[in-house]
Amino acid sequence: MQLTLYTDYSLRVLIYLGVHPDSKATITEITQYYDISRNHLVKVVHNLANHGYICTHRGKGGGMRLARPPQKINIGDVVRHTEANFHIVTCFDTAQPPCRIQPICVLRGVLENAHHSFMTVLDGCTLASLLPHPDSFPKPVHLVCHTP
Repeated sequence: MQLTLYTDYSLRVLIYLGVHPDSKATITEITQYYDISRNHLVKVVHNLANHGYICTHRGKGGGMRLARPPQKINIGDVVRHTEANFHIVTCFDTAQPPCRIQPICVLRGVLENAHHSFMTVLDGCTLASLLPHPDSFPKPVHLVCHTP
């Protein structure tokens, strides 16, 4: 199973904010830190705010921070709020025509069990369990150009 880039970015934002709990971060700061698309990140931040994971403040001195302590943010919930679907194969999608072997297929049950196990592991994690020590979090790379 592969998570979407949207979910990946959502988790990265939460980790970044969790490592920097005493300051507000900006979208620009996070996009530069991870070298990711600003347009994509704006949508991610909007969704995280709508689901109550982060608080955002506009204007001068604005930015974002976690809306609740990291130990109160469940990773399974975040993934459920950011993934559009969990159609591992087409037979999971009821909008698709049924597979020819669906009545006798065992694969669907195996994949359902794998998905359940995957989500059980994520449900057992909080953001706090994913946070590295702030001193070990890699510092941003600033490119410096020297002219002769």
